[in-house]
Amino acid sequence: MIDEIKYGSATIKYDLEFKERKTLGITVTPEMKVIVKAPELSSIEKVREKVKKRAPWILNQQSYFLSFHPRISERKYISGETHFYLGRQYLLKVQEGNHNEVKYLGGSIAVKAKTKKDAGKLLNYWYRDRARIKFPEIAAPIIEKFRKYGVEPRGVQLHDMPTRWGSCTPKGKIILNPELIKAPKPCIEYVITHELCHLIERNHTKAFFELQSKEMPDWKKWKDKLENLLA
Repeated sequence: MIDEIKYGSATIKYDLEFKERKTLGITVTPEMKVIVKAPELSSIEKVREKVKKRAPWILNQQSYFLSFHPRISERKYISGETHFYLGRQYLLKVQEGNHNEVKYLGGSIAVKAKTKKDAGKLLNYWYRDRARIKFPEIAAPIIEKFRKYGVEPRGVQLHDMPTRWGSCTPKGKIILNPELIKAPKPCIEYVITHELCHLIERNHTKAFFELQSKEMPDWKKWKDKLENLLA
């Protein structure tokens, strides 16, 4: 069932499941969904009381995961727009030609398309190709550092994720959103470091954040940069 509580000006909605268990558990997913699992005989009032008690933690977790949610403005892919690549803004130049091509030089990204309506598709293909090349290059030295912990990802893959910048699978694959190629290199390093930390500490515990700070002391700076850059 879906239930909710009020906490100050915030409304916290959550999926409530009654299970055969002794204690109430609360989980916030990377998609910012709140899941509450309560003992079978718990009253709804008792559940709400406990959720309200944990409300500051829930809101903090949702705020944390928000930084992994790409917020890309709608684009028209016409000359004069600005687009990011590795944190730098480029002026888009679109022109028709007898072949399809994307190049960047100086302060511009030039898209030549047989028909201008294909400019957006060609640019996104180009971004994905750049991500396929750059992400493994950026990840390699970070992965090397994490070998001292006895972990090594099985690979770095691209996957379109509308609500996340990165994730890792239980089997150890690092998955990155191609849109991340638009962010500065340290932002990409932050996401990779974050996911590698998850291979050691699965949850966002104190130990997780201590490990992340040890491997990337200025991670908060780049987390904030990533959160605000591509809005």
